[in-house]
Amino acid sequence: MNIVPMNEVRVPFGALELFITDVLERIGVPDEDARICADVILEADRRGIHSHGINRFKPFYYDRIRAGLLDPKARMEVVREGPTTAVVDGHFGMGHAIGKRSMDLAIGKAKDYGMGMVAVRNSTHYGIAGYYVMMANMSGMIGITGTNARPSVAPTFGTEGVLGTNPLTIGFPTDEEFPFILDCATSIWQRGKIEYHARTKEPIPDGLVIGEDGSYLTDSLEILDALIKGKAALLPLGGPEKTAGYKGYGYSTAVEVLSSALQAGPFLKMINGVNVGHFFIAIDIEAFCPLDEFKATAGAIMRQLRSSRRMPSEERIYTAGEKEHLYWIENMGLGVPLGKSLQTEVLQIMDELDMDPRILGL
Repeated sequence: MNIVPMNEVRVPFGALELFITDVLERIGVPDEDARICADVILEADRRGIHSHGINRFKPFYYDRIRAGLLDPKARMEVVREGPTTAVVDGHFGMGHAIGKRSMDLAIGKAKDYGMGMVAVRNSTHYGIAGYYVMMANMSGMIGITGTNARPSVAPTFGTEGVLGTNPLTIGFPTDEEFPFILDCATSIWQRGKIEYHARTKEPIPDGLVIGEDGSYLTDSLEILDALIKGKAALLPLGGPEKTAGYKGYGYSTAVEVLSSALQAGPFLKMINGVNVGHFFIAIDIEAFCPLDEFKATAGAIMRQLRSSRRMPSEERIYTAGEKEHLYWIENMGLGVPLGKSLQTEVLQIMDELDMDPRILGL
């Protein structure tokens, strides 16, 4: 295949979803799981979180399946269960499918008993965490999820990547057009954002990544190489101790424990990126108060926050999940942006699988 990538193209969401599903099925992922994976991956791009969308398809999923690091046909197994709880073994299958079915299990328990929690071991990267809390929101519930990840974040006063970026994600419905979704890592930045900046050749702001000698690093390609070699680390939320980095460090540690100790899974330096743990919590709002009353109060809180006094230099105040909702409204008809390097990866996959690049307009 001798096609020169363009500077940037926009590929329709539907076409890209069919492409991802088709590719995964061709390399052994069952149809239903492939569809789940494609939906979770594209949800990141639909919300403008490109670090976790098609940007990660080849290195995190396609390449790992081809290398035998992920078992595309693995089926998750419930190894321990109670009325409101369960422990799941993912057997190193597709993290997206494991995540969706685990949250479905938590939601089902919450419908019966008011709350449900599922802990997962031996899973793999499950994509955008917000996807799973939105599942709970659509069922009239509060959703919470977290996951550990390969070591890349230093503890306060440290320079060694020991913790993962360990997102702690929560979402709940409101009476507005979109739910409150707080989906973020417990580090200032996550590795995926640095990967995205490396593609676009953008520097990293000072104060986010620390070298083994304690100096800050800003070159994205240098940072990725140093992270792999263990010679650099991301800083936790808050940065150094004097700006309250111990808070991010503490939250990250809590996520690490909930993603490993409850399910007897690996932790910290034992994590290699394809043996992670997750947890999923669903809380039925109707067990506490009428859903409409909760939504009205939650919506009122959001509106009061947005209408509070703002900085003169800023046009408006946002609440969590609002920018992502607005991104989707503005871009649903435009498609997903693919830069040169990402086009190259997509074309490489198509070449290996003998697919026609015209299906994506390449």
